[in-house]
Amino acid sequence: MLHQFNYKFNKFLFASLIILFISSCSTDNDIEEEETPLPLDAIELLNVSYGAHVSQKYDVYLPADRTNLTTKVFVLVHGGSWVGGDKNDMNFLVDELKLSYPDYAIVNINYRLGSIGNSPFPMQLNDIASVILDLENKEETYQITDDFGFIGVSAGAHLSMVYAYDFDFDTDVKFVSSIVGPTNFTDPSYTDDLVFENFRIGMQLMTGVSFDDDPQFYENYSPYHVATITSPPTILFYGGQDELVPTSQGVEMHAKLDELGITNEFTLYENEGHGWEGANFTDTLNKLSTFIDTHF
Repeated sequence: MLHQFNYKFNKFLFASLIILFISSCSTDNDIEEEETPLPLDAIELLNVSYGAHVSQKYDVYLPADRTNLTTKVFVLVHGGSWVGGDKNDMNFLVDELKLSYPDYAIVNINYRLGSIGNSPFPMQLNDIASVILDLENKEETYQITDDFGFIGVSAGAHLSMVYAYDFDFDTDVKFVSSIVGPTNFTDPSYTDDLVFENFRIGMQLMTGVSFDDDPQFYENYSPYHVATITSPPTILFYGGQDELVPTSQGVEMHAKLDELGITNEFTLYENEGHGWEGANFTDTLNKLSTFIDTHF
């Protein structure tokens, strides 16, 4: 049975930011830095540190018979509204990818979480950059390439797009997938619509930046505004009944990528919310797999 694909966070999540969010990751199975190539059997390394903070860890799944000339890397970025979530939330996708792509490496990351006055931007993007640098420094150790494909869900999809479009200076990201990821913080649905008022309040509490006073700040961290003609191929999945991410976020991102001439695909599940399962989840996996086969 397919793992339930459900990121239906309560629509009042951001209003609850009056309470300080505290999160920690297990440090069990921490490993020391490796200096020589590992055996070429399939290996799982859990909670590899890429920084000093307790949340700066990733799990890496290395296939058998890998090489640093051919073994590409999936990077998974969890959701959680930038203030919560954990890499374990993406384990269902780890399992799917290991079955469908046994010759690829998989890296499932954690990153530092935002809270009141502790802005996720650029902190979480810097964390992703640190993960990529760590992986590049360990290409010989892990026997992997520096070709990366990003798959993100919700806030993780937003971070994946911003990193791929605006932080990937070496163009190592070969494709990015957004599953219900916010794309434009300056969308009128976010800035003006009372339905999304809690989102607006939460973002301003976290970042300390007002939408009205500094719209440029929000443009700087919006995939819609930072995408360029060199952005990698992108596949987008959204729900028509999503109470956290307006439909316009996917529709307009698709149009922007078309305008820029960026290869992209867009699927809108009209009757789904901020996550789905069953037949539509299977459809998402199938479309993602076809996209990967073509572009990665």
